[in-house]
Amino acid sequence: MAEVRCNDTEDDGPSERKKIKLAEEKNLKCTKSVHETLENLNDFEIKRILKNNNAKKYVCIEGSFKGRNSPAVVTLEKKEFSADDLETGAFMKSVSLRKLHRNDIYGQYECFPNIEYSGLKATIIHPATPKHIKKFEEHKFYLVDETPEDYYNITLPYFEKQSFSLQWIDNIFEHKAEQNRVLYEDQDEEKGFVMVLDLKSTGQRDSLHVLALSRKKIRSLRDLNESHLPLLRNIRDVCREVISTKYNISKEHLRMYFHYQPSYYHLHVHCSYLMFDAPGIFTERAHMLTTVINNIELMPDYYAKATIPFAIHRDNPLLLKYKEAGVITEGVIDDVD
Repeated sequence: MAEVRCNDTEDDGPSERKKIKLAEEKNLKCTKSVHETLENLNDFEIKRILKNNNAKKYVCIEGSFKGRNSPAVVTLEKKEFSADDLETGAFMKSVSLRKLHRNDIYGQYECFPNIEYSGLKATIIHPATPKHIKKFEEHKFYLVDETPEDYYNITLPYFEKQSFSLQWIDNIFEHKAEQNRVLYEDQDEEKGFVMVLDLKSTGQRDSLHVLALSRKKIRSLRDLNESHLPLLRNIRDVCREVISTKYNISKEHLRMYFHYQPSYYHLHVHCSYLMFDAPGIFTERAHMLTTVINNIELMPDYYAKATIPFAIHRDNPLLLKYKEAGVITEGVIDDVD
């Protein structure tokens, strides 16, 4: 089949009506999804790399297919190892090696499996909208060292003006929603809380993610003091017991932590399986529950006095507030719209 070029012009030969018809057919082919005929990526022209994650071994690329005006996003990802093929030895028998170097008992090699084991997962979005492209772009973050003064003068006023609805939390407390996901409930007004499966969690042990929502109206980590120790200890002890009984996860395999900044300003503790790479578990956002308890035991108003760093996305309006206040450095200021 001859290649269709969206910018081609017709010869003077065909009639005007035929020209219009041919142009319409070309336009249809240019906007039609490529998936009906796609067999390889020979005609994919790269515009830019949206994301290259070396840790997770995947890359997202924006580009277009030759002869088509509409953009496309191609994601390539290394495939996971098959436990069955490893256990039976099928994978190892397919591998050839090329030595790179050796030092004493250590050797490093390039590994070349047979084609059936060396494939990549490819996800292709075409035509891709600007929202698709934005979704796959590398998210640029900045680290802000929030002092207590910054919290009261910048962060807190910003969140108070947003007036994010927390009705969904009240619905859980009032038994109006998500009752099939509630794992435990303590109705004590001072140290009570509700344990509920996170909406993204299927409840499977290996990807477990549970939230413990405080009944007492507390905004975040910043507001915690010694009066909240009974609540924090209650969450720690009960969550360990419930999760151990229901999911057979011991306390040594249970990660319990706060987010700062939190995604919503109602105090909650995240509980996840230690082997699960749950969202927001990295040091610039996660604060372990046991560490928080210990800090308050050592200094009752620790979180009112501490400088707490947090990562913030470039598109977050709060970053602009820090820019306007002159808190972030000059190099970053020029990069923030």
